[in-house]
Amino acid sequence: MQKKLAAGAKISPKIKQFLVVLFLSGAGAAYQYGAEAPLLRLEKSADAMGTTFSVVLYGSDRITLEAAADAALDEVRRLDDLLSNYKERSEWSMVNRRAAEKPVPVSPELFRLLSACLEYSRASEGTFDISVGPLMKLWGFYKGSGHLPHRAEVQAALTMVGYRHVRLDPAAQTVSFDRPGVELDPGGIGKGYAVDRMVDVLRAKGIATALVAGSGSSIYNIGAPPDEPRGWRVDIKNPWDPSKSIREVFLKDMSMSTSGSYEKFFRAEGRIYAHIMDPRTGYPARGSVAVSVLAPRTIDSEAWAKPYFVNGRPWAALHKPKQFRVYFCEDRTDQPCAWLQ
Repeated sequence: MQKKLAAGAKISPKIKQFLVVLFLSGAGAAYQYGAEAPLLRLEKSADAMGTTFSVVLYGSDRITLEAAADAALDEVRRLDDLLSNYKERSEWSMVNRRAAEKPVPVSPELFRLLSACLEYSRASEGTFDISVGPLMKLWGFYKGSGHLPHRAEVQAALTMVGYRHVRLDPAAQTVSFDRPGVELDPGGIGKGYAVDRMVDVLRAKGIATALVAGSGSSIYNIGAPPDEPRGWRVDIKNPWDPSKSIREVFLKDMSMSTSGSYEKFFRAEGRIYAHIMDPRTGYPARGSVAVSVLAPRTIDSEAWAKPYFVNGRPWAALHKPKQFRVYFCEDRTDQPCAWLQ
């Protein structure tokens, strides 16, 4: 793959694509379900929503693979126009500009997504919160690498943060804020939602074997690659040395999302401040260094990785659904990284 599927990769300012199609032939040729034709492998990517989305597909027909990959990437571009807070004309940005003045009518898709976000907020005791926009900007993590604000600035920003400031009207399908300055940030949910939508598109196109990734931190795998019946091998990075792997997992019709303090951070006054914010305190969460969540849907694995990170291992163990797997790394030498029981 020409683009490394790793969190923290630098993003090109323009949407771009690359295409690789190769035949797996000779002694190593792969055959799917006894078919005579060798499988093709196709890789393609595009920049959208402030990150890079990639697909890897296997199949026997090149035209089908190309059409499916193009449709999946077209879907993420559509979602870029809907959800990006980097685009002034997106529906998400329109809500941020107008919802404090009056209720803003939104599309059914955005209303459903915002409704799901408020449910995550309630279930996570406010540690998942799409209203962290003012804090992300204050700390310099929106289009930046971070800087240390004054305590008074943090307290002022906190008055504009809190999912309870977001009002949804199901009958009118509108969104409103109960005060000025509230700003929604899709960073904790957008990639997972987009990956799931791309997976839906690929399945509708008849693709049975695929990997879909949003920057490498949110991944979904359809089926298993031809050379590994256990599923797609995905590495969990060592949070103290991201160039190395600390654990490998095999994913088949399953997602994995990771929140790690190594992804984006800065140093100030002898401490490290990461981009994963505790919306209740206004400061970056401390105590965890990385959390990886395996779940049937990518929107769930991405949304829950942050509350587990913010609240810590004991809380995560109590609130983990049975169908989830959670790999937890704390910022302490006496507690090794491990799967939650």
